[in-house]
Amino acid sequence: MNAAVVESFEKPPRYASFREPIADAGEVLVHVRAAALSNLVKGQASGRHYSSNTELPFVPGNDGVGTLPDGQRVYFIGRPAPFGTMAEWSVVSPRRTIQLADAVDDVTAAALGNPGLASWGALLGRARLQPGESVLVNGATGVAGQQAIQVAKVLGARRVIATGRDEGALEKLHALGADETIWLRQSDEALTRSFRAALAGVDVVLDYLCGPSAELIFAAVRGHGAPEGEHRIRYVQIGSISGDSISLKAEWLRSSGLELMGSGLGSLSAAAIVESLRRMYDVAATTGLKIETEAIPLADVEAAWGRGESGRRTVFTM
Repeated sequence: MNAAVVESFEKPPRYASFREPIADAGEVLVHVRAAALSNLVKGQASGRHYSSNTELPFVPGNDGVGTLPDGQRVYFIGRPAPFGTMAEWSVVSPRRTIQLADAVDDVTAAALGNPGLASWGALLGRARLQPGESVLVNGATGVAGQQAIQVAKVLGARRVIATGRDEGALEKLHALGADETIWLRQSDEALTRSFRAALAGVDVVLDYLCGPSAELIFAAVRGHGAPEGEHRIRYVQIGSISGDSISLKAEWLRSSGLELMGSGLGSLSAAAIVESLRRMYDVAATTGLKIETEAIPLADVEAAWGRGESGRRTVFTM
């Protein structure tokens, strides 16, 4: 079969032939129609993600859209490598599929999957957002951050604050539901003041950046031993675009109401991920979710692989 094939962790996948998968007990074959390129998939293909396959060669891709043997069109989360989703055929457990409504086309459905995990999964499965609570999205101009703004509003958030480095992109987030924006290219002192003011009423922080801005958020919530205790903030770490590590002072945790957690593969069960995404696709079919996409034939995978994300999700079509 034709597929994107990772032959080296140092090079992008190339379009080549790969052996066809065979469904094991409890699995079915999927005829793949579309699969999205995300930072997760890039990290796995480079060997740098904690869920990366260690044996070469393999087909990359964590999820996609395809048809089952009975003709049902589904979103699916595939079996671990070597049979990823960026190929003509993949395999999946039926428990990890979601039937798609005709109102959601292949490319849109594929594009929504990974940012859905990073937003619906984070807000429902980890933060357990309640209607009327407020959310700060750190790194909201990317695809996942844009989804997080919309999802928070769908789930009943009272107020959504969005951060980003691109002033022009930040302004566009108001149309998605952002009530306030914070520009990240301020001095550390000014940004800490902005965070401190914004976080006064925030219940949940979704962090897609890590790195320096995360450290400043922690510094901004530092308390001073209030007798009544500090306001509790559920901080969910999701992405690390700005760096993989931070310096975390002990007093930031001891003096604040911060509750730190992560959201990703492993912190949520496959069942919890599917349930969160099922709700997302229901919303997408009835009220719509905005996401910018670019459909590219899988044959062009090598040339398209290295493009940076600019608020638009690349989707490979078979």
